Amino acid sequence: MQRRSFLLAGSAAVLAAGCAENKPQFKAVDITGADYAKDFPLPDVEGRMRGIQDFKGKAVVVFFGFTQCPDVCPTTLGEIAQAKKLLGPDGDKVVGVLVTVDPERDKPEMLKAYVANFGNDFVALRGSPEQTAAVAKDFKVFYKKADLKGGGYTMEHSAASYIYDPQGRLRLYSRYGGGAQALADDLKLLLKG
Repeated sequence: MQRRSFLLAGSAAVLAAGCAENKPQFKAVDITGADYAKDFPLPDVEGRMRGIQDFKGKAVVVFFGFTQCPDVCPTTLGEIAQAKKLLGPDGDKVVGVLVTVDPERDKPEMLKAYVANFGNDFVALRGSPEQTAAVAKDFKVFYKKADLKGGGYTMEHSAASYIYDPQGRLRLYSRYGGGAQALADDLKLLLKG
């Protein structure tokens, strides 16, 4: 009886190890099956409501930021653009989406011009303050207005990206500064299925 239990336990361990080997080894945090950030229903710069269903067949990288961000936002969007280039022709199967956390200043024309700096297929979303708050809450994204000495303000905000697979499922949480190559490697795995 003891031997049978030992063999069953050993077989289960081998099967579990085999399954783990088939699981993709992502550089970002695998959050497949998370019960948050399932969609981002917000208007784009043309006023059309957009969401994950609009990007079926493409991997989507969603980032919350704002156009007057001095460092984190342009760095992240630049990494997405570079990752798309590293993917070669498969880069066309990736969409970068910027959700502004500063709809007060980020007018549609400004957002459109800003994301165009990173690629003509990047999408900018701009909701009302209430819509933005609701989507940010669903994504567990922090942001707040911070007054600057001498006047004006900046936005403090979370600096990670959320990555969806071509079927529209949330899969990865990518921390800030991971680099374009790591992002490209993860996107390649998601595009492979």
